[in-house]
Amino acid sequence: MMQEVGSPAKSESTSSSAPRGLGKREAPLLLATKKYARIPTTRNRPNHTQVNRRRKEKYVTQQLPQQNSVTGLDSEAEHSKLQRGLSFRHIQLIAIGGAIGTGLFLGSAKTIALTGPSIVFVYAIIGSVIYFVLRAMGEILLSNPKYKSFTDFITDILGLRAGFFVGWSYWFFWVVTGIADVIAITGYVQYWLPDVPKFIPALTVIVALLLLNLPSVKNFGEIEFWFAVIKIVAIVLLIVVGALMVAFSFTSPDGTVASVTNLWEHPGPSGSGIFTQGLTGFLGAFQIALFAFVGAELVGAAVAETEHPERTLPKAINAVPFRIGLFYAMPLLTILAVTPWDKLDKSMSPFVGMFSLAGIGIAASLVNFVVLTSAASSANSGIFSTSRMVYGLAHDGAAPSALGKLTKNGVPANALYLTTVMLLFSLVMLYAGNGIMEAFTVVTSVASMMGIFTWSMILIAYLVYRKKFPERHEASQYKMPWGVGMSWFGLLFFAVMVYALSLYPDTAVGLALTPVWFIALAIGYEILTRRHAAKRARVVATEKPAEEAAQK
Repeated sequence: MMQEVGSPAKSESTSSSAPRGLGKREAPLLLATKKYARIPTTRNRPNHTQVNRRRKEKYVTQQLPQQNSVTGLDSEAEHSKLQRGLSFRHIQLIAIGGAIGTGLFLGSAKTIALTGPSIVFVYAIIGSVIYFVLRAMGEILLSNPKYKSFTDFITDILGLRAGFFVGWSYWFFWVVTGIADVIAITGYVQYWLPDVPKFIPALTVIVALLLLNLPSVKNFGEIEFWFAVIKIVAIVLLIVVGALMVAFSFTSPDGTVASVTNLWEHPGPSGSGIFTQGLTGFLGAFQIALFAFVGAELVGAAVAETEHPERTLPKAINAVPFRIGLFYAMPLLTILAVTPWDKLDKSMSPFVGMFSLAGIGIAASLVNFVVLTSAASSANSGIFSTSRMVYGLAHDGAAPSALGKLTKNGVPANALYLTTVMLLFSLVMLYAGNGIMEAFTVVTSVASMMGIFTWSMILIAYLVYRKKFPERHEASQYKMPWGVGMSWFGLLFFAVMVYALSLYPDTAVGLALTPVWFIALAIGYEILTRRHAAKRARVVATEKPAEEAAQK
């Protein structure tokens, strides 16, 4: 690759032949990016006037939005200085942790009440669609080594405006989610220490996450690794305990016998023992379960800091179906086999109910600890992903350049500080009245829509990628199965999900306000481009007299 970059640029008409010294797999990618090579060779060394001109051009390139800035070979947007400190075990556990949220431990009782045992199908359907989203993301990320996150390829394939919208929308989602997580953590701590002032646990977790992420990316990987281990242990323990209760026909205090027949022998209003609430209840369950999967795409934001991404990324993505079966389907089936859906306490975590029935007296404290670490894991992921997104936006000219600076350890510290400052708004929310908290609930539902928006944009980028870069798809060693068809199916599925969200008051308000966010982004983008245009005019104005003087 470096040999080709240093060679004289060829015209588009002569670029169809593969460069010497490259295999068939490397040639298509290089030919697709050849037009971005701008490094001069020793055989064609520029004079001093050209050097000065190129210095100014480099300034403009760094300051102005470029349609293909993420693939410019002379651009600092290569993210090459980001530290590759995430190993295979980190990526695997990050992918697992991202797919297991607090919704599984706390919100699954409400989801079961809406749809009964068919909740397993809900998670299976959503998980299958998300798997193909990740496959689309994985193929594109590995098709060009210049892509270090999904915002990179969205910017390159769909344009800077699309990258701007996706990058800041994803940032907004994780910031609001992080604030909600900090508030939740405060509540979990007060379960054990009710007299501690609210701001102490909130401020403690914010500062702790900042200090742990600031030294190196490896710290983030280690934190997520152990947070994910805690979740996995809790889920596996529930499956084992539940299986033993079914095997020995455990009888609960109300006389219910644990049995697999509980999965279908308790019909609901619809008359079915599986689809207990009919089609309406089945669709309603999606609105809750869908957001449990937001964060699964986090592996796509960590590629730049992953060792051997061409090996670790496919392995992490390919394990998604297994993880969905183990961490969603199995525990839910176990819970419903021990306690029928119509006898679950909707106000209590089904995990607490299961462990309590088994005689584990510390069940509530155990689950409280698990959900606390789950919320901390989510906040940690938010700090990591938003700082990397803002770093990438800064190098695309879509955020202040100061946010694109790295420490000597390759950590985007300024972007990290920005996210941390935003998390401090959780302190305001903790002492706010009901009015502000209700507004915050609406904002959170708007942020949740950003997850659907991000997944949809990944699929749209894949469809354009297949048309725009067919040679990359042919050369790919990690092709998305049934790529075009599954991309269209995924987009149709997300459209149905948006419709389902409109059916319920608590999500309909947030859905209606989502366009306000996009209007704000559109205004911000126009302001940004006008400022860049003014900078360009000033650079050109100072460059022209210098060129005329040099010619004289």
